[in-house]
Amino acid sequence: MPDEITEARERAEEAEHNPLVLRVSVTMALIAVVLSGVALLSHRAHTEEIIKQSQASDRWSYMQAKNIRMHTYNLFADMLKLAPPAGSNAAKLAEKAETYTKQAERYKDEVKEIQKELEALEHERDEEQRRANRFDLGEVLLEAAVVLASLTMLTRQRAYWFLGMALAVAGIAVAASGFM
Repeated sequence: MPDEITEARERAEEAEHNPLVLRVSVTMALIAVVLSGVALLSHRAHTEEIIKQSQASDRWSYMQAKNIRMHTYNLFADMLKLAPPAGSNAAKLAEKAETYTKQAERYKDEVKEIQKELEALEHERDEEQRRANRFDLGEVLLEAAVVLASLTMLTRQRAYWFLGMALAVAGIAVAASGFM
């Protein structure tokens, strides 16, 4: 513990003699704070993308089930229409075939409605994916900015600090575009 305190004092004294160290340290801390926020936004956008994909998959399965029922009712109606009429059963067969045809039509309308919902969910998923990609790219730029700023501490060359700040600004701009 005493060694850590001594090391902290030495760093503080060094910062007094070299104001660049203090400026770069503060810059790195600020970039790290923004980086953590962008990383959080990225993770949430990816989670939302997965949720939208899951919902779209559920709707797709539901639409397929309705589509199968529609085809089944059409098949039943067609089979009854092809059955040879047998006296008093002819009216019952025609009535049943008509019932199946109406059921198939109802399912056809439901399939169209489900398909519209599915397309909307897929569009929302694609938007979330676009946002997540923007946040990811912003995160990468901010991480590179921290690394470049830390090179300033090792080399004492301001160029790395300025380049790091430029990357940080670019990272913030790219991440902000995820909201547009």
